[in-house]
Order: sequence, then C-alpha cells, then structure tokens
Amino acid sequence: MESLLVNSVEKNLTQFMFSNAIFLCERLLADFPSEVNLQLLARCYLSNGQPYSAYYILKGSKTPQSRYLFALSCFKLDLLGEAEAALLSTVEQQVIPGGAAGHYLLGLIYRYAGRKNSSVEQFRIALSCDPLCWEAYAQLCSLGVAEEASTVFGNVAAQRLQKTHVPQRINFSEGETKDQLIDSDKASKDISVWQTEHVPGENQQDLKVKQLGAEIPPDTDNQRNASSHTNGWDLNTPSPVLPQVLDVPPPMLYKNMRRPEVEGLMSVHGEPRKKFVCEEESSEAPEESRRRRSARIAAKRKIPMFHHSPSESNGVPSLSSMIGKCRIQSSKEATTSGQSINDTGSSVDDEQNSNPRGSSLDPFSLMSGISEMLNLLKILGDGHRSLHMYNCQEALLIYQKLSEKQYNTHWVLMQVGKAYVELQDYFSADSVFTLAHQKYPYALEGMDTYSTVLYHLKEEMRLGYLAQELIAIDRLSPESCANGRCASGNYYSLRKDHEAALKMFRRAIQLNERFTYAHTLCGHELAALEDFEDAERCYRKALSIDTRHYNAWYGLGMTYIHQEKFEFAQHQFQLALQINPRSSVIMCYFGIALHESKRNDEALKMMEKAIVADARNPISKYFKANILANLGDYHKALKVLEELKDSAPQESSVHALLGKIYKQVKLYDKAVLNFGIALDLNPSTSDAVKIKACMERLIVPDELETEEDL
Repeated sequence: MESLLVNSVEKNLTQFMFSNAIFLCERLLADFPSEVNLQLLARCYLSNGQPYSAYYILKGSKTPQSRYLFALSCFKLDLLGEAEAALLSTVEQQVIPGGAAGHYLLGLIYRYAGRKNSSVEQFRIALSCDPLCWEAYAQLCSLGVAEEASTVFGNVAAQRLQKTHVPQRINFSEGETKDQLIDSDKASKDISVWQTEHVPGENQQDLKVKQLGAEIPPDTDNQRNASSHTNGWDLNTPSPVLPQVLDVPPPMLYKNMRRPEVEGLMSVHGEPRKKFVCEEESSEAPEESRRRRSARIAAKRKIPMFHHSPSESNGVPSLSSMIGKCRIQSSKEATTSGQSINDTGSSVDDEQNSNPRGSSLDPFSLMSGISEMLNLLKILGDGHRSLHMYNCQEALLIYQKLSEKQYNTHWVLMQVGKAYVELQDYFSADSVFTLAHQKYPYALEGMDTYSTVLYHLKEEMRLGYLAQELIAIDRLSPESCANGRCASGNYYSLRKDHEAALKMFRRAIQLNERFTYAHTLCGHELAALEDFEDAERCYRKALSIDTRHYNAWYGLGMTYIHQEKFEFAQHQFQLALQINPRSSVIMCYFGIALHESKRNDEALKMMEKAIVADARNPISKYFKANILANLGDYHKALKVLEELKDSAPQESSVHALLGKIYKQVKLYDKAVLNFGIALDLNPSTSDAVKIKACMERLIVPDELETEEDL
C-alpha cells in the first residue's frame, strides 16, 4: 500500500494534480509516518502554493532534505532569519542541504537581508557545485560582481559536469558489496585518459589524446564515425566500467589501418594478453579459457552482461558489446529481463544487442552535449554581464552570435530590448518588445520596461491596451496584475494624471513588495506632484531592494536639484554614474548640478562627455548652450543651438533660448522670430508665460530690465 500511494502522489505531482496529491499523501503519512513521507507532503504543499502548511509540518525536522524544504518555506513566507538558521544548523560540518540549490537559496536570503558579500560567496559556491545553475550567475551579474562567462563556464565547469554525468552509469544488483562499488569507482578514474594513435600522413586534426576533463570539439563524433566506416570496425567508446572487468587499459583506437587480429586486440603495446585460468578446472577448460575475463567476473558477481551479436567470431565480442552501459530499447525490442541498468530504472533484454550511439548515455554524446551547452552559456553569460555593466552595444553584438532559434526566444528578446532602452533607442526597443509580445503573449517578464518604452514614445493608445491585456492574462496572478498596474500607471502619467498614476504604482507594490521599478516610478510621480519628501522615501526603498538600481539614484539627484540642494544632487549623480557610466542623461544633469554650484568648467566638461556618450541626445546640447549663454559666450552658444535646431526642430525650448540669446546680442528681429516659433510649438503653460514676458521686454533697456529683475 505504501509504494502504491507514493507512486500515485509522485504521478499527481508530475501531472499537476496538487490537491489530489495532498489528499493521498495525507493518507500515506497517517498509515506510514516517516520523515520521507513528511517531506513528500511538504513538496505537495509547496507545489500547491501553501508554504505556510509546509512550514508547520517541517518545523523541528533535522534531516538535510527536510531542512532545505523548511528553509524554502520560510523564504517564501519572508522569514529570512529562520530560513538561514535552517540551512546553517550544521555549519560546523560545512554542509548546506540541497547542494547548489541550497547555496543559491542561502545567497538569496543574504541578498534580501542586505549582506552582499555573503550572498556573492554563496552564489559562487552554487555555480561551482552546478555550472548549470544559471540563476546564480544572473544574480552575480545583477550585483555587478560576475566574472567573465568564459571563465565561469570554461574547462573547470566542463570537468565538473563530466564528473557528474559521464562516469559510471550502471546500477549494480542489490547484492553488490562495498568493495565492488569501490572497484567501480577506481575504474572510472582509470579511463580518464583516452589514447589514440595518429598515422603518419593523416590530418593532424584526426584523432587526439583527450582527457575527460578536457573539452571535446563538436566534430569528435564525426571523426569517430568516419574511422569506424573506413575500417569496417565499430570503434565505440569504452565504458567507464571496462577497466573494472579488464586488468588492461582500453585498447588503442586505429584510423585508416587494418583491423588487428583478435589476439592483438587484447594485447597492450604488442605484448600478448596473459591467460587467466579458472580456479576450478573442468572438461570444457579450453572453451572456458576463451571466455572474456569480464564474462567470468560478471558470472561471479552477477553483473548483467550483453550477449554478442551473431556477426562475432571466435567467441570474442566487439567493443560495442563491452560497453558498460545499456541502450533503452523501444517497446517492440525491450523485454522484461528485470535488470535495472540505467538511472531511470528502465529494463532491457540481455539478448538484445547494445547500440551505444543510439543511447543518451553515450559518453561522447554526453561530452559533446556538455561542450555545446557551455558554449551557449558563454554567449548568454557574456551578453547578460555586458548588459548589467551597461555596455549595451557590446551586449547587442554578443547576442547576435546566437542561432536564430535561440535569439528569438523570449528571454533573449527581452535582453535585447532592454539594451536598446539603455541606449535610448526607443524605436528599436519598441520593435523588439512588440515582436516578443506577439510571439509570447503569455510572458510577463520585461513588460514593465515595454510600457516605459511606449511612455517615452507617447503611444497613449497602445499603452492603455497593453495594460488591459496584461491584467487579462491572469487576474488572480500577482505578477500579471503588478505588471498591468505598472503599465496603467505609465498610461496615466503620460496623460499627466499623476494622482491616478501614483495609485496604480502603489497597487503594484502591494502585489509585489520587491518590485524595485514600481517604487522608483512612485518616486517620479511624487516628485511631479512636488512631494519631494515622500519621493525621496520611495527612492530609498527601491535602493534598499537593489543598490544598483541607478534610476533611483538619478531620481534622488533630481529631487535635490528641485530643492536646490546641489551638493547633495552631485553626490547622487556621481553614485548613479558609477553604476552606469555611459548614461548621457545622468551626465547632463550632473553637469547642471555642477553649473548651479558655480563649477562651470567642470560642468562644461561633463556636458562634452554627455554629448560624446550620445550625440543624438538633445538635452546635453541644450544645457551646454545654456551654460555658455550664462557665461556670456553667446557666439558658441548660438553655434550649438543652430546645430540643435536642425536635429530637433520641434522643441519649443530650443527656439526660446535662441530668442533670449539673440536679444542679448541685440538681434531683435531674430529674437522675435524665434519667440514666435516657440509659442507656435505649444509649450507648457508656464513656459508660454515666460516666453511672452520676454517678448514684451524686447524694447525695454537693459538697465530697466535689470532693475525689474531685481
């Protein structure tokens, strides 16, 4: 009954029938109380979104798996202290339950608790335990401390994966002794080096000496296949268990040579193989002596062996029959031999021939797959790291190295779109996000950034439709509603309804308290309402979640500028530039803060840097001209503004500043013309009042104008 219930619960979990799994698991635990069954019930609760139930049933458990599940439940309940205590209850033994997953969870706990150095250490340990733990590397990238992907996913990672997946793949019978397992472990070490012999005149890239820890080029299998077809000899990869049953190294692999004699096959360096005599002589001793030692040892140890194919002669099997692994047979070929040979427990008939190339356990296939996967992770890792270092041009070039199938996945498209956003290329970002949303309408990641792109493009109708669409995906999902509220907030902000926008952003925060961008957007709306104290509080909250969220540092700097606290503003902009040193917008407002502090030379240099960083950004050129005009260098200011007028002819502020400068150089006709153009471009109400005041004072003498200003 116990095994029946366990299998049923596992099946229900696989089929996402969580309620039924909980019901059956409660019956299981009632009749068969044990720690393992308790863990199974906790898994059911966690799968069903009931971490509080898993928390109460696992509290006080001491086994590693129970402590990991309990820590996960605490983390979901935001009980970071209890989660850390559960994972570190055996810290004196330096054992974290869950392996790489446990270290990753502990890293998240440390990060949320504001302990950056400890979290970085745990993420790196998680990567060392499992190089395929991508989320650990992504967290390191977001913290700004990730190493180059070629280092993280290099030879060390390949060796780790090969050690985990490639060595011994045979499950021995229950009666196997501890010594036999030790022998098997030794055998896996004996075959760490595969030797091949190169024939003079052949290409130097034919066959090379390879170690399991080294990377295998993608064409290794092709070379091996070409060799076998040339010689008519199936050169399959020796199994990790082969040296266990043979006291000789694996045979040499030959390319473009005649097949050696049978005796030569079992010899080493030309010396004949030693004959082994059975302890008990029989009348069939000559025939018995021809039997492989592997077969005789297997008969004693009851290790499952494969029979030879009919094509084999002289009782000597080919290398393919000596491979110590199994091929998962199809339903027509497999029989119920009862021998459990692979990790999944599949059974194969001893009478069937093994075909290593068709098996997923082929060492060369596994090693080739490891190499391909790590190469893919190197590209993705380099791109992700460059994006988080805000080297967006390089990130875009790296992502272009991906295949078309990988490039068009949702995650990659989101990364490309975010890179364009950081470059302020909103039209390109819009096209990428639109493509991603069309291909993956169910995906929610990155939709907050997509709504911001539509906000900058002033696409009011599309923004409102996107907000409704995101909420409609799943009205009961916090993630769906949070992204929808964020898009709604951008919609109302675009319409200058800051109160409604603030309400939407606060609802998004209620659904996800760690929504960093929503906190920042709340700060922007409060700053627009001139509630600078609450705006600063929102920015601080965003930074407490993610210290590298440079938008919050930028928002703090802007609030200080509005409050004329220019020294504080400079500090905030400086911190933002340390995170994103390529943002021309931050450089521009940093220059304004310097100018207001009477540090004009530094301000002009900062404006020049901003123009070099992004020549398309009109703000930096406008403020450079404004600083030059304030310094009395009108001719240079006019030159900058004339260039800016050609690139941004619809900006009323540019024409207004031109009118002021022409007034100062006493070119009143041009001043009136530019003031008129500025009014025709529908400036804001406050700007329109200022422009009209300047026009009225065109004929007023400078002395009287100065007195009026005073």
